[in-house]
Amino acid sequence: MRIPLSAPDIDEADIAAVVSVLRTSRLSIGPRMEEFEASVAHYTGVPYGVALASGTAGLHLGLAALGIGEGDEVILPSFTFIAVANAVLYRRATPVFAQIDPRTLNLTAQTVAGAITRRTRAIIAVHTFGCPVDLDPIIDLATAHGLKVIEDACEALGAEYRGRRAGGLGEFGVFGFYPNKPITTGEGGMLVTRNRELAETVRALRNQGRRSSDGWLDHSLLGYNYRLSEINCALGLSQMSRIDAILAQREERAACYREHLRTVPELTLPVFETEGGRTCWFVFVVRLAERFTVQDRDRIIDYMIARGIGCGRYFAPVHRQPLYASYADPKCDLRVTDETASRTLALPFFNRLTDAEIAEVCLTLREAMETVGQVPDRFT
Repeated sequence: MRIPLSAPDIDEADIAAVVSVLRTSRLSIGPRMEEFEASVAHYTGVPYGVALASGTAGLHLGLAALGIGEGDEVILPSFTFIAVANAVLYRRATPVFAQIDPRTLNLTAQTVAGAITRRTRAIIAVHTFGCPVDLDPIIDLATAHGLKVIEDACEALGAEYRGRRAGGLGEFGVFGFYPNKPITTGEGGMLVTRNRELAETVRALRNQGRRSSDGWLDHSLLGYNYRLSEINCALGLSQMSRIDAILAQREERAACYREHLRTVPELTLPVFETEGGRTCWFVFVVRLAERFTVQDRDRIIDYMIARGIGCGRYFAPVHRQPLYASYADPKCDLRVTDETASRTLALPFFNRLTDAEIAEVCLTLREAMETVGQVPDRFT
């Protein structure tokens, strides 16, 4: 692609940080990991961070540390990446899908309330596309029912809710550092929490179940190899040193898109303002008008790709995936999820995307919409 859908932002300082680790004999479970954990935890406003192989690993081990397992139910959105539901199944628990708000595309206290049963143990609130969930009412609801609130903030490092950073409000939060995220470690994730015991348990679980009091070949728990190497952590630590500049840069890219597309009535743009909040611009996803069919959306994607512009759909509802079809409660209305998923369109979005490239993307998008025969001549 001439203009890719996403691209990591690696500078010379990042490269030097990685090389410096390669010049040592400590490539795993070392000082860079501890520094990276402390950096992300401090930034989030909590005392504990645990570096992991992925955000998915964070959800898996966090659920395990809470004792969630077979017979338990966990409420989550269906409009999300499948890893959220997978982590629930890893624990042999049951995912229960709740409806999303049509504006923010997040769970709400109202949609969650209708999904609570006597078997519910936790709620996973996903900050979709980096837009912060309205968490206080969900936390109040959870407290009333004795439930744990988990934040999937994999797309939301730096997002804020009522003056507090996403990831630090629930029982634990999880971040992801895949190359399409605002900062990257190549592969990797982080669990953050205020709960010392939970953090210590997750640290043991990521390292084959070895607690800090165990010897090197002693294992108190059934654990996993979910470690994150010193190389990955050095890259993440370097990127965290410029997190504020990165987030500001991405906000500017989003504002540039808005200026080009705000007058296009056939598009619904992402939410730019939330009450007392700040979006972390992970992606820039627009929604086509209702009269556009799924086939129209896919033709638009093909048109843009043929012109060298990365473009894609976001997300396929989890309850429509073959593995999860049996978990969709027919009594739960998920029409907003289905309709939203059929009309979403992800446009190129990354730190170094230029104004000229955004202008070209938007012009090509308008051309593509005209090509499918749905848009009048008002765009010419």
